[in-house]
Amino acid sequence: MPRPTAAPAATDVLIVGGGLGGVAAALAVCRAGRRAVLTEETDWIGGQLTSQAVPPDEHPWVEQFGTTASYRALREGIRGYYRQWYPLRSEALAQRELNPGAGRVSKLCHEPRVALAVLEAMLAPHLVSGRLVLLTEHRPVAAESDGDEVRAVTLADTRTGDRHTVAARYVLDATETGELLGLAGVEHVNGAESRAEHDEPHAPEHADPLNQQGITVCFALSHHEGEDHTVDRPAEYDFWRAYRPDFWPGPLLGFLAPDPRSLEPVPRTFVPNPETDPLDVAADQSADAGDKELWGFRRILARGLHRPGAFDSDVTLVNWPLNDYWLKPYAGVDDATARAALDGARELSRSVLYWLQTEAPRADGGTGFPGLRPRPDVTGTPDGLAKAPYVRESSRIRAVTTVTEHDVAIDLVGPYGGTRHRDAVGVGSYRIDLHPSTGGDNYVDVGSVPFEIPLGALVPRRVRNLLPAGKNVGTTHLTNGCFRLHPVEWNLGEVAGALAAHCLDEGVEPRQVQAEDKRFAEFARLLDREGVQRHWPDVRGY
Repeated sequence: MPRPTAAPAATDVLIVGGGLGGVAAALAVCRAGRRAVLTEETDWIGGQLTSQAVPPDEHPWVEQFGTTASYRALREGIRGYYRQWYPLRSEALAQRELNPGAGRVSKLCHEPRVALAVLEAMLAPHLVSGRLVLLTEHRPVAAESDGDEVRAVTLADTRTGDRHTVAARYVLDATETGELLGLAGVEHVNGAESRAEHDEPHAPEHADPLNQQGITVCFALSHHEGEDHTVDRPAEYDFWRAYRPDFWPGPLLGFLAPDPRSLEPVPRTFVPNPETDPLDVAADQSADAGDKELWGFRRILARGLHRPGAFDSDVTLVNWPLNDYWLKPYAGVDDATARAALDGARELSRSVLYWLQTEAPRADGGTGFPGLRPRPDVTGTPDGLAKAPYVRESSRIRAVTTVTEHDVAIDLVGPYGGTRHRDAVGVGSYRIDLHPSTGGDNYVDVGSVPFEIPLGALVPRRVRNLLPAGKNVGTTHLTNGCFRLHPVEWNLGEVAGALAAHCLDEGVEPRQVQAEDKRFAEFARLLDREGVQRHWPDVRGY
């Protein structure tokens, strides 16, 4: 998409951050007939699916229910892209639930550029109509507030350094780290809360704002036997080669890692381009996490789904225990610390790649896979690393409603429990899944039940016209672990955008919509018409 020459001075809704939540918010605002400005720090919208190169993490029933209608349209658009343009063999083309990468992490593993193409197509009519202005390669650097309202946000063009201030009646923070909360002086939480604050059994005794889940710089690989694509030895390779965390069963650069659920040491296997038929892959993490066989875990292109000779290798995405980075926090910290964390994560991923090419054990008893080729064409970068880090945990608003372990943990609510919210605006389902953290924690994995998303989690306690549109909603360090996934982030952004437009149309404020039954019922009818599923079906007995 072309870059606008200048940012408008004012708009109805300013959406800062062009990840999944930001895109969903922009679509909702524009569908309602309001004007929006959508910004994105990289040159790709789509966040987790594109610039972060993370195939979708979804619940087991995603093909039947449990998402919004627009998220289903995104998923079917991705499948349609492969059916239209890729040389799929007839058996794959006939599959209604086509999994283009035949990866085990998701029923819809796919390449970042395909998601980008579909997301751009979804936004295209709103860009042409003039209702939407998209500012890629822009990041927020300041915000102006007047009492309990955010008046404007200043954006910096990351290529030129030019600054633009955009005033808006509503501001949505869809950034990956919740950085607008700090800039605008919105009350928020970083890191881990203490056990006493919400009485969560798995919370630490003391609060620690710097205890955050690690970030990951993903990268894409193909394998070409007999070729040598070995990269230069990374500057910090010796450090990472020797690094062995206290809670890890061996060196981080190795195929032995904890099982996230049991913490028992489990060996992973790595065999590039296995000869198995990708149509036989069943992606259901509720039955099998699928993470023990690394090549197929997050495979995003399966050559065996296509006509013979179309592709000489699969493409897999490296987002493994080996390249989670947890030495420095990334969210809610100063710019220097965030840059150091990102640099460290990138160097770790480079070191993982070099180790795979030169030292990783092979099934035949040898070492190294020099035929592994980084894929800059897949990630849109010079080196094959993702454009942006996968950020699992952001700053979170002090919300009217905070979702805690008591709302979702199966051990606390029972298998058919879970809080039923009067103001439900969506649904989600995922285990409380925390990766190793900057506070020295190992995996934290807690079973959870399908949950409802309360509107109160999107409403700040004080500020009247800023709304979160992603991972920065009213969750805790723990419950963020089941709210941070792709369909929930989209749901949150879509509701935030719809709420902003609704409040502008009706002359009300988000707190009124959340608190007053009649006003909430009006908003809920709007969500229902747009296909936002607000409650789980009762499937007991079926």
